[in-house]
Amino acid sequence: MTTFNTRCPSCSGLNRVPNERVSESPTCGKCQAPLLDGAPIEGTPANFSAILSSQQPVVVDFWAPWCSPCVGFAPIFNEVARERSKNVRFVKIDTEAQQILASQHQIRSIPTIMVFKDGKKVDVINGALPKGQFDQWLNEALAK
Repeated sequence: MTTFNTRCPSCSGLNRVPNERVSESPTCGKCQAPLLDGAPIEGTPANFSAILSSQQPVVVDFWAPWCSPCVGFAPIFNEVARERSKNVRFVKIDTEAQQILASQHQIRSIPTIMVFKDGKKVDVINGALPKGQFDQWLNEALAK
């Protein structure tokens, strides 16, 4: 049984989720809040491979807390994550805290948004976008 770890969006408690139970709406073991409620998952080296291997497409935001465009884009990314929570997984990777993942994915500028299907990168875009443009790009990327 393969699992991935994710932080609870309510209490920030770390939870282990079996891959095969993702579709069952897992809840936090600490506070019982929904774990995959549409909020982006915090990507780490411990959980990223498992997340990418899911049946659902994965949209990843590589960002940093000191990056003004990243901070400005975060509410848009979060809103789209909520809207598409049934069909797409959204992940945020802090490039400062997760330098190994940033290096593995050759992140040279932030924000960088990548779309993965079946564990393979299908599209990438650099820079923050307004919601309409992000939705349009995402629709095109997910159609690939």
